[in-house]
Amino acid sequence: MTSVRLFRGQDLRAHFPDLRSVYVDAFCAPPWHEGEEQAVEFVGRLSDNVRRPGFTAAVAFEGSQVVGFAIGWTTLAPFPTDRCYPQASAGLGIERTVDWLCGAREIDELAVRPATQGTGLAADLLTAVSADVPDGRSWLMTSVESSRAMSFYRRQGWIQATHPSPEGKGMVVFLGPHHPARALAAQPL
Repeated sequence: MTSVRLFRGQDLRAHFPDLRSVYVDAFCAPPWHEGEEQAVEFVGRLSDNVRRPGFTAAVAFEGSQVVGFAIGWTTLAPFPTDRCYPQASAGLGIERTVDWLCGAREIDELAVRPATQGTGLAADLLTAVSADVPDGRSWLMTSVESSRAMSFYRRQGWIQATHPSPEGKGMVVFLGPHHPARALAAQPL
């Protein structure tokens, strides 16, 4: 039987090795093509991220084994400029980026072991990590190169708020099912 537990900060550290293992299992295959180096970077970032305001992690356990996780926190102003954040602000524009994303719960990572894909576990983790967000304001970025991820978020009621060119690559922003700006998000042509 799978159970999901919430962690709000430093108490997650005891599970870092298991989270790294799930990360490798989830992201080593196409379209992500990540490996041990990215998993080490993930754990390094996680050491800092557990101290962020609003940090929340939903971790799925089968017995004592970690089989999935979702991690988020409150996006603070000024909007970050590292990693993939510039793609989000370029797609939304600075005013919408600040209004829609700053102060909202950012879902940074969602990963499940391949054996649990298709079981509803990823949906449970996404719901758990975003359930308590103020005013329903949650958001995430994902790669347009993963049609599976894009379809998954749409099925969960998330709406795509940025749209690359038809041949585009890169990241897109999704707004959560209760985000107040959902109706304002530009729909693709």
